[in-house]
Amino acid sequence: MLSGPSGVGKGTVVAEVRRRHPDVWVSVSVTTRRARPGEVDGVHYHFLTDAEFDRLVAEDGLLEWAEYAGNRYGTPAAPVRERLATGAPALLEIELQGARQVRARDGDAQLVFLAPPSWAELKSRLAGRGSEPPAVQERRLAIAQAELDAAGEFDVVVVNDDVARAADELVSLLAAPSSARTGASE
Repeated sequence: MLSGPSGVGKGTVVAEVRRRHPDVWVSVSVTTRRARPGEVDGVHYHFLTDAEFDRLVAEDGLLEWAEYAGNRYGTPAAPVRERLATGAPALLEIELQGARQVRARDGDAQLVFLAPPSWAELKSRLAGRGSEPPAVQERRLAIAQAELDAAGEFDVVVVNDDVARAADELVSLLAAPSSARTGASE
């Protein structure tokens, strides 16, 4: 399971994992937020209405879910369970709240925290998105600071100072045998 603060590059690292290691299975999360330019439904996220998301929650169809910056995100449970049942690892990209839910449900899940090389770099990345108004960016920075403070809750910290190196390190963690891991790594 891969988590980290907003703007740290989780999506970029996961995209690099997919490009460099197409054999790695990556769960596609659901969200109620609108798609950003270039995002494709079913590839980057499954974009849902609030009603569709509520239905998944009510049917226990999500492994975890969280509200973040006014939108909800979650991991559909069925595809992950199917993957893990084969004995193969699953890579999940989730927010801190979701990581805590997964840890509570499955203490054997391996939690990986993606950290920025510095606070200044994280601030620059968030501002550089240009897809959100300043008030939303400020809220994301405040949340990001709290998320950085939670890095100690994770099994491994990977610094995203080089996307290709971070992607390879993440894949090596997925491939590493571990008696304390169910195969879920995000």
